[in-house]
Amino acid sequence: MSNHDEIRQNVRTAYGNVARTGTSCCTPVAAPAAGCCAPSEESVAELLSRGIGYSAEEMAAVPEGANLGLGCGNPQAIAALQPGECVLDLGSGAGFDCFLAARQVGLGGNLGGRVIGVDMTPDMVSKARANAAKAGVDNVEFRLGEIEHLPVADATVDVIISNCVINLSPDKAQVFRDAFRVLKPGGRLAISDIVLTAQLPAEMQADLALYTGCVAGAASVEELTAMLAAVGFAAIRIAPKDASREYLQHWAPGRGVENYIASASIEAVKPRESAA
Repeated sequence: MSNHDEIRQNVRTAYGNVARTGTSCCTPVAAPAAGCCAPSEESVAELLSRGIGYSAEEMAAVPEGANLGLGCGNPQAIAALQPGECVLDLGSGAGFDCFLAARQVGLGGNLGGRVIGVDMTPDMVSKARANAAKAGVDNVEFRLGEIEHLPVADATVDVIISNCVINLSPDKAQVFRDAFRVLKPGGRLAISDIVLTAQLPAEMQADLALYTGCVAGAASVEELTAMLAAVGFAAIRIAPKDASREYLQHWAPGRGVENYIASASIEAVKPRESAA
């Protein structure tokens, strides 16, 4: 596989194209846009989002253009967000999960809650900021940055969410180290992502389109558990969803990727006694 900078640049280019064109990443990876998910003409984003656990009410509650259908699960379902909390979304895209989180922690700041979205793609950050302005959502902000080096102060975040993004990082251990840094003691991770369920064939591992397509960069449950534990996280729970293979097969039609990956919920807690 390519070096880390080359991987990041390819990911940035692929998702910049998604932001500029409005074409969901959920198109076969063989397509020119080098996207990553399911074929459909009637709102691909809504079709996929419904399949991975979002309700019609949730999809209708966000600004138009915020849901690009880039996820592989619904982190809101496991985050148990509370009014007043500070939420950080890793790889926030056009803002879909951020806007849903903003409703739960307190729109308008009246409950003190706020949401920070971080994305390394300038076009995505611009799109998300425009969506927030259009909807008048004032307790969400979007920052340009890499999830391995978050532009967020130490111990300031209650909950970190993320949706099908950490698999794209070439340095997942560093993502978790920096997530641990910015979480308050007692803070928690609530992530939806892709995990390996079997060793990928060499040709798939070397396919850059499958990396930007959320497949080749996935790690196993055992690897992710070890990374989280090494950082200091506790109460680690990673639960693959076998049913996800039904839609994962569309990510690279005919390649059989569903035999090697699954969507999973990833949860962990920063211990309250941690000094980090």
